[in-house]
Amino acid sequence: MLASAAALGAAPLTGCAWLDRKEAQLALRPTPGRPAGLPPDDQLFRSGDQRWLMPVLAEDGSPQQLALWWLPHQDPDAPSLLYLHGTFRNLYRNLPKIDALRDIGFSVLAVDYRGWGDSTPMTPSEDSIAADAAMAWAELVRRQPLAGRRVIFGHSMGGSVAVRLATALPRSDFGGVVLESTFTRMPDVAAEAGFLGRIVSLFTTLKFNSISRISGLQPPLLMLHGTADTTVPVALGRRLRDAAAPGVQWVEIEGGTHSRLHSEAPQQYRAAFKQFMHQLPLQSQAQTAHRAP
Repeated sequence: MLASAAALGAAPLTGCAWLDRKEAQLALRPTPGRPAGLPPDDQLFRSGDQRWLMPVLAEDGSPQQLALWWLPHQDPDAPSLLYLHGTFRNLYRNLPKIDALRDIGFSVLAVDYRGWGDSTPMTPSEDSIAADAAMAWAELVRRQPLAGRRVIFGHSMGGSVAVRLATALPRSDFGGVVLESTFTRMPDVAAEAGFLGRIVSLFTTLKFNSISRISGLQPPLLMLHGTADTTVPVALGRRLRDAAAPGVQWVEIEGGTHSRLHSEAPQQYRAAFKQFMHQLPLQSQAQTAHRAP
């Protein structure tokens, strides 16, 4: 992300439409398709996993597709987590983290925004990503009838998407939010790239402004960040934490990097989520409605 911001600084600041597309391509780095070299599906996925393409419409009304994955936990009463990934890596490359979350005790509804993975190839925008997250959320609500058992999770840029989604919903619609390796605003990340990045931060149209929204999130709110994160420096995570409402559960992982906290400190990672899960609202089995197939 930082290198992309610096590269954008070398682009001429003329031609607004062209620049907006180039900025999105360089900063968001969408990766369409299935990565080469992956093992077959029967080695990647578990029995009962579902993957499908949801029809959606582009701004001009043309048909597009949104890739959704439903990866259930073996316990049908497990809380359900909406997984919102960051830039570059699509869901296939996020599977190790997704599997770690399933092993901790979540069912996972994951989405590849348009531009990534099996979704329609396109140059995404901040608004198109937010729209895709909202559609994925509607699917999670359909599958998890208990609002207190719904969790919104975002990694890196996905954390900003999670904050935007959560603050647009009634607080009673979900149990809690988890942000991992998330930044304050995308211009702040660009500024960390050095001189060119600081110049870009003055002109970028990509805001992903979490710091202006996060105070509207009430606990449970879990935030995790590694001290050796060179993509989103931990200082940005701390600033976001400090802007949150009182009661945030902050977990700083010594030596942790940007994308592998689940494997670099598995016990600390698991313990943080278990503590978070214990804070989710309790709802009786009698409240459970019929689950979607």
